[in-house]
Amino acid sequence: MYHLPYFKEPDFAKIKAFLHAHPFVMLSGVDAQNKPVATQVPLLISEKNGQLTFRGHLMRQTDHHKAFIQNPHVLALFTGPHTYVSASWYANPQQGSTWNYMSVHAKGELKFLEEAALLDILRDLTTHFEGGPNTPGGFDTLPREYIQRLVKAIVGFEITVTDIDNVFKLSQNRDEASYHRIIDKLKQGTADAQYIAREMEERTSQLFKHA
Repeated sequence: MYHLPYFKEPDFAKIKAFLHAHPFVMLSGVDAQNKPVATQVPLLISEKNGQLTFRGHLMRQTDHHKAFIQNPHVLALFTGPHTYVSASWYANPQQGSTWNYMSVHAKGELKFLEEAALLDILRDLTTHFEGGPNTPGGFDTLPREYIQRLVKAIVGFEITVTDIDNVFKLSQNRDEASYHRIIDKLKQGTADAQYIAREMEERTSQLFKHA
């Protein structure tokens, strides 16, 4: 991860908002032989007394399940929309083109949970992403036999976050004219490009005090 001050988001409230907006993460670690493993999972994010925790579930007897039993240290990678930025948009185009993106790395220790906690996770995940409990897709509408089969195939976990870092690379190192031109060009691009343009616009007054 980059450690350049101008690409860091100092406002922790914005970092937490980013986590909640992009909860489908890449969860990675290493097994007992130091071989890398990874899986993509949705997470429930909570905070109590300043301590961030994540909850989720994964399939049993996979390489990542076995690895996290052997080594509980994990990295949760949160990413959002990203886009190419052409050097032709700079005031001085004789430079390398680049990529703008936002990413948060959360490190922590993973603990596998008992079945009762898994059921709570399944109910909470479904309620959260369904937008409430009283929908046709609600957890409590599922047949008991289906739930019993399901919980044999998956396992719930909780991650206690021990370290969090971010890169919000949004052309903060560019001159003002180039910055505004990049925004204008991105507004004409894909949905991802337009998302990045909005993020850049929100930061204009912080970068250029007269803006």
